[in-house]
Order: sequence, then C-alpha cells, then structure tokens
Amino acid sequence: QLQLVESGGGLVQPGGSLRLSCAASGFTLEFYGIGWFRQAPGKEREGVSCITSRGGSTNYADSVKGRFTISRDNAKNTVYLQMNSLKPEDTAIYYCAASSCGIATMTPFGFWGQGTQVTVSS
Repeated sequence: QLQLVESGGGLVQPGGSLRLSCAASGFTLEFYGIGWFRQAPGKEREGVSCITSRGGSTNYADSVKGRFTISRDNAKNTVYLQMNSLKPEDTAIYYCAASSCGIATMTPFGFWGQGTQVTVSS
C-alpha cells in the first residue's frame, strides 16, 4: 500500500525534454525528502537529484546540474523532475525514493518506486 509510482518516461531525441512525476500512494509526501536515482544496464545506481520535505533545498549530480530541475507539490502529493537538454548518456531507468538530502549528497531509505524508462536516442 505504501509506495511511490514514477511516470513520464519515454523516447526522446538528444536535446529534448521530459518531465518525470513521482506520486505517493498510501501516504503523504509532506514529511519526506525525495530523491531521483537512475540505473543504466551494467552501471551502478546513480543519484540524480534530491529535494527536502518542504522543497526548501535541492541538490543535483554534477552530470545533470543546469539541465534538470527537481520540484514538488505537496498538495498533489507529487515530486517532479524536469529534464532538459537530454543526452544519450541520460538513458536509464529512473526511480524515486524517500531520501535524506544533504548539501551534496542524497541517501535513499525506503519507499522505492518501480521506475520509468528514459531513452535518449536519435
């Protein structure tokens, strides 16, 4: 019953944009930080971005800084990841999870979603 559901992935050309959504089911997001993570085949899981429970602080991996923007709407129980200027290297399954967000760190601790596939290809 307690889970996160990702959506918004798909196939996009290099330079294109997507907006991912992370919606809570069975609980409220109001008191949780949320992180976005991604994993490509044969690669380690990578933290992408993190936002604190009230949205006051955010952080990003160096590889996406300036291209991705994380935000949240607690009234809608949803966290978003706006992805612009997409590159083939961004291709991965993207997951969200309840997380602790530091100045330059993001540490998941539970409520993982099932993931949404992002493919960047011409």
